[in-house]
Amino acid sequence: MDRLAHGYGLVEGPVWIPGRGLMFSDVHGGGVYCLSADGALATVFPHRRGIGGIALHADNGLVVGGRNIAFKSFDGGDTVVLLDRDADHGNVGYNDLTTDAAGRIYVGSLGSPVFEAGEQLPGNLHVIDLDGGARIVAEDVLLTNGLGFSPDGKTLYHSDSRRQTVHCYDVVGNGDLGPKRTFATLDDGAPDGLAVSTDGAVWVAVAGGGCVAVFEPDGSLRQRIAVPMPMCTSVCFGGEDLTDLYIVTGSDGVEGDRQGSVYRERVGLPGLRVPIARVPLNAEA
Repeated sequence: MDRLAHGYGLVEGPVWIPGRGLMFSDVHGGGVYCLSADGALATVFPHRRGIGGIALHADNGLVVGGRNIAFKSFDGGDTVVLLDRDADHGNVGYNDLTTDAAGRIYVGSLGSPVFEAGEQLPGNLHVIDLDGGARIVAEDVLLTNGLGFSPDGKTLYHSDSRRQTVHCYDVVGNGDLGPKRTFATLDDGAPDGLAVSTDGAVWVAVAGGGCVAVFEPDGSLRQRIAVPMPMCTSVCFGGEDLTDLYIVTGSDGVEGDRQGSVYRERVGLPGLRVPIARVPLNAEA
């Protein structure tokens, strides 16, 4: 396993962007960064903290999470808010996100701040539709995290970290979801970000467990991949043929407060490419 970058607080949101490289965020330190295929590291967007999920948008920019779901263009310009928080109704912000084949955005909301003491309140799972509207498609997610679709697009996987469970939902018409089901549970850490390979396996970063757990499509454990740091926060597939597994970490459990890192493991099995977001840009921050 190769360490490609380090010196961050809490690395999250990895996504492979063809022609650019690996994009990722630093939740605590702020910013979105790009690690190109030749190893060059660049700042894409500085400052913004709390980004737990990133997706490529068709209009030459990124969709990012945090205090809201927003579009930020690679060419600069105003930030466009796609979905705002509503703290008065139990939504203090957003964490990880993904997209379906049509370009809808699925994102989990937070019922209370993740890094503050006190009662942890549940959030929900939202979808932003192709007309720009948003709605709740699943409720009662205690700490929303990784999201990803099966190869046929008929199942959505979703980590609830505080419940140490990866749930799944059947995807029905117009992006709606069926009832929540248990896909897999962990007893040695919390499921965080996830990715899906072309054979239908679900690759889950285990926060506090120092590994990536790989589950078969039926939820049984295939293997564990050890990671050099305990706070393994997310994963994605990348590289020209999508057979490189990129693993990102935070600083918890190691000496020093800026030890978050980016690793690469060559797994030889291709992952699914995350589709491009295609929701309209119809509101400005």
